[in-house]
Amino acid sequence: MSTRTAPTGDTAARPAANRTIGGRRRNRWFAQVGWRHLVAVLAVLFSLFPIVFVLSAALNPLGTLSTSELVPTGGVSLGNFSGLFERTAFERWFLNSLLIAGVASFASVFLSALAAYAFSRMRFRGRRVGLLSLLLIQMFPQFLAIVAIYLIFGTITDLWPSIGFNTPWGLLLLYLGGALGVNTWLMKGFFDTLPRELDESATMDGASHAQVFFRIMLPLVAPILAVAGLLAFIGTINEFLMANVFLTDSDSKTLAVGMYGLLQGNERNNNFGIFAAGTLLTAIPTVLVFQLLQRYIVSGLTAGAVKG
Repeated sequence: MSTRTAPTGDTAARPAANRTIGGRRRNRWFAQVGWRHLVAVLAVLFSLFPIVFVLSAALNPLGTLSTSELVPTGGVSLGNFSGLFERTAFERWFLNSLLIAGVASFASVFLSALAAYAFSRMRFRGRRVGLLSLLLIQMFPQFLAIVAIYLIFGTITDLWPSIGFNTPWGLLLLYLGGALGVNTWLMKGFFDTLPRELDESATMDGASHAQVFFRIMLPLVAPILAVAGLLAFIGTINEFLMANVFLTDSDSKTLAVGMYGLLQGNERNNNFGIFAAGTLLTAIPTVLVFQLLQRYIVSGLTAGAVKG
């Protein structure tokens, strides 16, 4: 006949102590690390919500705002994409946006790089005043001068219609008018970090200012060029206010202006599916540009992190 011994006080209290220690460890982990994971998950869910909703609306076979759901329950269809190309001039808007954004961002980065190099490496009268003027001008948005610009382009349209209203080249000239400013200040700071011995040694070897700029300086400041180009491209392809004033013809509109027209008036509910499909296609150029410039951006950040 077996006998069982009653657990002692220490043995009975050990599981409770282990549970208490485990609870304290979990509380300490959540206080130090766990809450960060919670915040990260909430941020991801918050950022994915509009993307999932737009994707669901684009695949909604009914294509209306009133029937759009976060998770489609009425089936999936590509009819909104086909309707986008059949009922609108989306291809023309897409090409206009790529042309204007591509040329404007390239010209903006090039002009800003020239100005930044001059302000960083050269000493001339009015240098400080010019830098301060660029900074002060950026405090006033370009849209404040819309009336004066509209009157100027009205005369230009009468004299040179090819660069007037309803032309991509006229809007491109308008964007280039405000190309300098923040980009010049950003690039100037990057140029200032480069040692002047590079310029001096190249000059002693017989290189001109243009050769120093194109062959030595530009390759070294490629990261900031990529960042400025990306910001200029995104800002130009998403610009709406100025483009809506200067582009009224259907074939000359950009994506921002054309897509806005789908939601005007009483057609907002009926065209929402087509609008959602267009927004998904509109995001493709920005994603591709970011992927092409990503290695330059990452290399610039890592190089700056280990410098010195």
